[in-house]
Amino acid sequence: MKKTFLLITSATIILSSCNNTEKKTETTSTVTDPIIEHIDSSISPKDDFFLFANNKWFKQHPIPSSEANNGLWKTIQDKLNQAILKICQSSAADTKAEKGSNKQKIGDFYFSGMDTVSIDKAGITPLKEEMANIDAVNSVNDLLSLTAQFQTKDISFLYGFGINKDDKNSEQYVVGLSQIGLGLPERDYYFNSDALTVSIRAEYVKHIKAMFMLIGSDEKTAGANAENIMKLETTIAKSCRKMEDLRDPYKNYNKMSVAQVNKLTPSINWQMTLNQLGLKSVDSIVVGQPEFFTALEKNLKSVSINDWKIYMKWVLLDEFASVLSKDIVTESFHFNATVLNGVKVQKPRWKKIVSATDYSLGDLIGQVYVQEYCPKGTKEKLLEIGNNIRDVYAEHIKALDWMSEVTKQKALSKLNKINMKVGYPDKWKDLSSLEISRNSYCENMKNVRKWHYNYMLNKYGKPVDRNEWGMQPQTYNAYYDPANNEIVVPACNIIVPGFEGRMPDDAILYGIIGGSTFGHEITHGFDDQGSLYDEKGNLKDWWTKEDRAKFVTKTKLIVRQFNDYTVLDSLHLKGANSQGENIADLGGVIMGLEAFKKTKQGQSKELMDGYTPVQRYFLAYAYAWMVQSTDAALAKQVMSNEHAPPAFRVIGPLSDIEEFYTAFDVKKGDKMFREDSVRVKIW
Repeated sequence: MKKTFLLITSATIILSSCNNTEKKTETTSTVTDPIIEHIDSSISPKDDFFLFANNKWFKQHPIPSSEANNGLWKTIQDKLNQAILKICQSSAADTKAEKGSNKQKIGDFYFSGMDTVSIDKAGITPLKEEMANIDAVNSVNDLLSLTAQFQTKDISFLYGFGINKDDKNSEQYVVGLSQIGLGLPERDYYFNSDALTVSIRAEYVKHIKAMFMLIGSDEKTAGANAENIMKLETTIAKSCRKMEDLRDPYKNYNKMSVAQVNKLTPSINWQMTLNQLGLKSVDSIVVGQPEFFTALEKNLKSVSINDWKIYMKWVLLDEFASVLSKDIVTESFHFNATVLNGVKVQKPRWKKIVSATDYSLGDLIGQVYVQEYCPKGTKEKLLEIGNNIRDVYAEHIKALDWMSEVTKQKALSKLNKINMKVGYPDKWKDLSSLEISRNSYCENMKNVRKWHYNYMLNKYGKPVDRNEWGMQPQTYNAYYDPANNEIVVPACNIIVPGFEGRMPDDAILYGIIGGSTFGHEITHGFDDQGSLYDEKGNLKDWWTKEDRAKFVTKTKLIVRQFNDYTVLDSLHLKGANSQGENIADLGGVIMGLEAFKKTKQGQSKELMDGYTPVQRYFLAYAYAWMVQSTDAALAKQVMSNEHAPPAFRVIGPLSDIEEFYTAFDVKKGDKMFREDSVRVKIW
């Protein structure tokens, strides 16, 4: 749900895990305080607290030409990558590892990705079979049959397919169908008329043309293919819901019989298709966006078979571009990294393959990571902090002046039943059936995709596994799952950059792990989407009608607040898209603050480097979002991401909190000031 990071509060297990820009030696008697070192005193905290807290670091650390952003997240991820690299390299060096062992799979996958000589020599050959199958398509039925075959290889075409938790029965899985088909990040890229978006569309067509030429098409044919693909994707985009419209789980829940889905798309025999997908005895399907499938039926009749085949080749090529020869990788990088994100040069090969290995074999990497890098006591300490935040949350719910007692009791029950998964799973995924060798990077990736599809398919007809993790301990992230009513906080390396080898004070601990992690994720259970699910994870209205109306009024305020923020001079944020994350940020920083106030430091008035404990808490929260991005990446985030840019994840919630105004003496006329009547107060 958000980029976050974790740390542990025992001084004996805080690790030296991040690059530090300060020159230090073992004999240095003084240490720097990054919270203070990053402050740009030329900027008033009353006008832009994000830059006040972080801008000195930004000035000293420009965004590398190989990155779309720079800051705390990259610093931590770089260190994680170094740990994963060691795991990959040591595994690859062991050429006698037992076939099928974790070490063999990790080592061979990494080796195959680094073997650029073989990859370049193979060219497009690894996709030869799939391309031939596309060429053999002669009818709509052929197209649908091959589409199902592609789906079993985890290549989505025509429609999105998945085995998902049933939103209205959280104990079982259900077949789901959804809208897909866009090569650009979001549907508005096909229709917005501003200069930047128009330019991106033009570059996209050039990119498709270049890719077809790289696989053997002449310039004229490649150009015609690109134009036809853009035309078809634009048609598909017209039937896709906008991001803000996808936020309503009720509208995305349309349970139908197989016969009813057949009526939506008479050209598709869904019973036959489900059999081809590997499913039998399916009695119902949840269709996310029925209007998309109505449009798909029209498109199947109006679009020529030849155009569908060309588009299918494009989807295949785009899916596997990163694992093919250097010329294809370079062209894919130009559009996806340079055009869309402003990245000028590619990362070193090892970084890309480390990332791919971790993504593909995450549970295997994770087992080594936990053994060699995860300190003892991680789970216990994380749960301690998480439970402190939950206790504060309960106090806030009880004290709400806008919620009735009956809804409060249900909210408290849901809060109490949130399952906190922290550190790492007790049971790892079984990847024993996954075949990995040193022969072909692309074939390895195909096998990984096939494994993931079969893993998903195997869930159907079984009870929901509530012990399953959607992340690994080395994943620098966290999430809330409304269908399980759980938060998942991976261990990572549990670090606080700049505090290597020493205990961070409680202001830092609660500003980061308390506020921007546990507080944030718990609040997702009570944001505009999570609040629609009950304590068992079912999509069920547990509010009184009056309380829900009051809540919606409050969420509309936060939508308006973020709609008013602009980046790159005139690009407005999309408050409706990011409201869930904005609600979670606001709730998180408040709960972190209240929990901090219960600590010894939070109850004192002792200054540290000239700042009060509460001021220091807010500085730590700003440190949690110390990230700067290229202009292109910033524009893309606003257009297609549910998270507001990091600056506004600081400015937004803090400008709604009275304690921040008091701490930094913010008054009317200051840029951070908002009239009390428009300040958002929810949880």
